[in-house]
Amino acid sequence: MNILLLGSGAREHAIALKIQESKLLTKLFISPGNPGTSLCGENVNIGSDFSKIKAFVKGNNIEMVVVGPEQPLVDGIWDYFHNDNELRDILIVGPSKEGANLEGSKDFAKSFMQKNNIPTARYKTFYKETLNQGKKFLSTLSPPYVLKADGLAAGKGVVILNTLEEAEKELTQMLENNKFGTASNKVVIEEFLSGIECSVFVLTDGTNYKVLPVAKDYKRIGENDTGLNTGGMGSISPISFADEDFMQKVEKRIIRPTIQGLKNENINYQGFIFIGLMNVKQEPYVIEYNVRMGDPETEVVFPRIKSDILEVFNCLRTQSLDSINLDIDPRFATCVMMVAKGYPENYEKGKEIKGLQDTNDCIVFHAGTKQEEEKILTNGGRVIAVTCYGETMQEALDKCYKNVERISWEGKYFRRDIGRDLL
Repeated sequence: MNILLLGSGAREHAIALKIQESKLLTKLFISPGNPGTSLCGENVNIGSDFSKIKAFVKGNNIEMVVVGPEQPLVDGIWDYFHNDNELRDILIVGPSKEGANLEGSKDFAKSFMQKNNIPTARYKTFYKETLNQGKKFLSTLSPPYVLKADGLAAGKGVVILNTLEEAEKELTQMLENNKFGTASNKVVIEEFLSGIECSVFVLTDGTNYKVLPVAKDYKRIGENDTGLNTGGMGSISPISFADEDFMQKVEKRIIRPTIQGLKNENINYQGFIFIGLMNVKQEPYVIEYNVRMGDPETEVVFPRIKSDILEVFNCLRTQSLDSINLDIDPRFATCVMMVAKGYPENYEKGKEIKGLQDTNDCIVFHAGTKQEEEKILTNGGRVIAVTCYGETMQEALDKCYKNVERISWEGKYFRRDIGRDLL
């Protein structure tokens, strides 16, 4: 099979590596990819225009398109293919535009949860015209206050504030001053849930589903979860508190009602559902849905999948996911993200990365890198993700940190406390 993978980060590098291992693979193309994905297949730069993607797919006999990031899904790539007679038989791993609303609109996601009795925080949605009602609703909540831009805001649309005054000011910034552009035309205000977060990943064919390894990621830039939110500074899988009892609750109260809810509304959904959960005293609550794999969780989840991933994806075509067993590596996988100086604010680019050849017993995923002749340079905020296996979490982390020390560039930064809260 010829496969096209869309995306350019460490998530896509992890997916590309797993696709490369498949005995069904003929040729893998990654658009636009990065220096890491170029070792798994051929990088091509098609761009985001669906008509150009169509021309490439037709010209290269592509049979499956795996969508890494959320934007093409929210923009309706599944619908574009499904509504075109020449493309209809090509499998898109990802939901329809309507299904992608689970991530594309916080208001849609919250009302979907409410309709399907899925446990989540109390909330209300406000517009510019209802700003004053929004301020009144804030005053009924206890701090901290959670404000979410309704649309996609590159992972920056969720703000948690400690005082009512700050929350009112932020709400005004979002609704009246378009802080997140059109993404904050609507703002969801919700009750703060106190607990420990984890990420549950489900692959569904629209009827059946498989639960992938559970992971936990670390969002804040500073150690002990301080400082600004990032795209993720590291991840761990499996998670001790996501035991059999907890996961049975997740399946019964969240996963099954989610998939049944999509079916009830005739929403076409064949792909990943990422459920961001809060464990509140061993009771699961949904914080958010995403409609693709998370990053950096993919860098610990995909290395633990031992099954042939293209065989698994092929089951989406025939709605036969129930016919296969997912083989999961029982070992721990841990990931430490190395980032550029200044991230997540203005960060430096173009620094030469050294020591990539000196690593051992680890997987090095490229996130924000570029190649110039023989040199690999930094080209993003999150630059390199280092993943290791271990019989224990500590063993995997020790290997990670040894290898992180072997890789260097001017201004590199990483958190030294990934997983510490779980030990």
